[in-house]
Amino acid sequence: MSTFILFMVIILCASILQTSTGFGFSIMATPFLLLLYPPKEAIQINLILSLVISLALIVKIRRDIDSSLVKRFVIGSMPGLFVGIVVFTLIDMSFLKVMISLVIILLTILLILKFRIRQSPARDFLAGGLSGVLTTSIGMPGPPLLLYFSGTGTKKEKLRGTTLAFYLFIYLVSLGIQVEVAGTTLTVWKSSLQALPVVAVGLITGQALFSKINQKLFQIVTYVLLLFTGIYLLIESII
Repeated sequence: MSTFILFMVIILCASILQTSTGFGFSIMATPFLLLLYPPKEAIQINLILSLVISLALIVKIRRDIDSSLVKRFVIGSMPGLFVGIVVFTLIDMSFLKVMISLVIILLTILLILKFRIRQSPARDFLAGGLSGVLTTSIGMPGPPLLLYFSGTGTKKEKLRGTTLAFYLFIYLVSLGIQVEVAGTTLTVWKSSLQALPVVAVGLITGQALFSKINQKLFQIVTYVLLLFTGIYLLIESII
């Protein structure tokens, strides 16, 4: 029972974060789900619920979507998705987490120090590619996009709309690749179904919070999330 309650709390908090920021579900949920489930199940539960959230929000936030940017992310992510599933099946997961955590921490520190990135089509493709790699390997497409958008100073509305639109594609394709290559279990689908009411509560709460978060607070939340993710992955990999 305690595991079930913890699972629901994780999903609620991650759903609120995803809805209010556009990027928080996988960043928050995946590290904690890996404590409760084997990697394959944790990643697939994350993909399913993230896809549900993106579907639920896409109509409401469609005006904030940068369609041309989404297309470049999608094109860039295609090779990354296949690289990621190879990484998932061949490379030691602890080593991968250590490398990812160190990159996230380093880049976040650079952003805090006001390091800026100039947006370009080539960098759009690269960000999409890295997101694809992380989605099929550890179920976390958010960090590359979040770092990129933060570095380019993207407004929160555009960030949320564009990432959610991109997630519709990448979560669906990644889930298909994961199920095809790694297989799936009844636990994945049962747990995802049980979490849907909690996700609905998170959607409503997150929507209410989004209008109350100004750009400065949004940046602070972004940095805290990235540092938390990087440090958590590092500690969880070493211990």
